[in-house]
Amino acid sequence: MLLLEERFELLERDLLAKPPRIALMSNLPFAILRYEPEREWDVRRRARLLARKLEADGRQVQTLSMADLMWEAVDEAEGMDAVVSLERRRGFDVAQRQINLYLSDPDFRPMPDLLTERLHGLDSKRDVVFLMRLAALTPSIYHMWKLLEEMMGRTAVTTIMFYPGGLEGNTGLRFMNIEGREALGNYRVKIYG
Repeated sequence: MLLLEERFELLERDLLAKPPRIALMSNLPFAILRYEPEREWDVRRRARLLARKLEADGRQVQTLSMADLMWEAVDEAEGMDAVVSLERRRGFDVAQRQINLYLSDPDFRPMPDLLTERLHGLDSKRDVVFLMRLAALTPSIYHMWKLLEEMMGRTAVTTIMFYPGGLEGNTGLRFMNIEGREALGNYRVKIYG
């Protein structure tokens, strides 16, 4: 397993390559930089440094918070007060399932639609997107593999998902290292693990 510093170095090299070498599939220009959840602040600092290096090379880095997208979906659906009230009445698991519904059901604000809207208008030759703050979707509010599957063909913009979790084998990722959670994998995206 590579050290975090080595993962960032490989990612930087692949992003600065002409053309970038992060995508395994042209219709899914995503990659994952995996890190241990307790390294969150270090990852944010390193991501800012990487953004500066990319910008010095003429790239434009857009940082998107998955937490902000989630709260936007909640606000546009029924609002936070409704979720808090539901949790008080029926418990955390029911409230979590409700938020998942907001992020999955086309009658609300599906996460792939929100992300596609943010990526719309960006220049695939110049822009790079960093998806940060995935931990806000813990423990099971929304699964990142679902997002990747649903983003296929929706953008040509290079997008890096900063993924807090453990690695099993070459492609098995366990979100937030939650014990008992199955390690999921995807051969469609490059993992800097």
